[in-house]
Amino acid sequence: MTNERTTGAYAGYRDAEAAAEQRRFMVRVYNWMTAGLALTAAVAGIVASDEALLQLIFGNTLIVIGLVIAQLGLVFWLAARVHQMSAMTATSVFMGYSALTGLTFASIFVVYPIATVGSAFVVTAGAFGAMSVYGYTTQRDLTSWGSFLFMGLIGIVLASLVNLWMASPAVQWVVTYAGVLIFTGLTAYDTQKIKQMNILGNEGTEEDTKEAISGALALYLDFINLFLMILRVMGGNRD
Repeated sequence: MTNERTTGAYAGYRDAEAAAEQRRFMVRVYNWMTAGLALTAAVAGIVASDEALLQLIFGNTLIVIGLVIAQLGLVFWLAARVHQMSAMTATSVFMGYSALTGLTFASIFVVYPIATVGSAFVVTAGAFGAMSVYGYTTQRDLTSWGSFLFMGLIGIVLASLVNLWMASPAVQWVVTYAGVLIFTGLTAYDTQKIKQMNILGNEGTEEDTKEAISGALALYLDFINLFLMILRVMGGNRD
């Protein structure tokens, strides 16, 4: 009986230690995500407040196209090669991507009133926070959500591309509301996936940092895209 109690107590201790390490890992993920969002907001605010910078960036179509291509290149490179990079390189690429996103996001402050942008951010933060907590705490396996959400994501991307020629307000609204649902779901799905990908016993290593950066990138993208969709809804879909 004594041995059983000792074994049970040890197992409980190990479970508690594993859960604590997992929580610390998720805190690092959220910290990096927040740092990326803060850098994006800071760069966007600086550019939006400088008429010369706005004109330089958005007055030249080639520069805008170049920025978009650079963003796509960085995000795909980071997502595909993060585990082959050093932790410092992965961190630099993530922050560089966040800064580039800030350059293109400056246009938001021109198109939408600051009050609308602020309200959309608050709503996004609330929805993101609630779904991320759900993804972290739920005992339900959300793996089955993955294929459904991915198909929905591909659908709204294709519909958006087609609508560049159709210019249909109805299609744009459908894409926007579908996007809110999809990125809300992805927030919970990605949070659970990031929690499960953490390798216990890896804390403090280069690999641990790269895992945190990879998770931060996924949640950063969920937040940014959810914010854009909610901003369109609250701002009357002006873009």
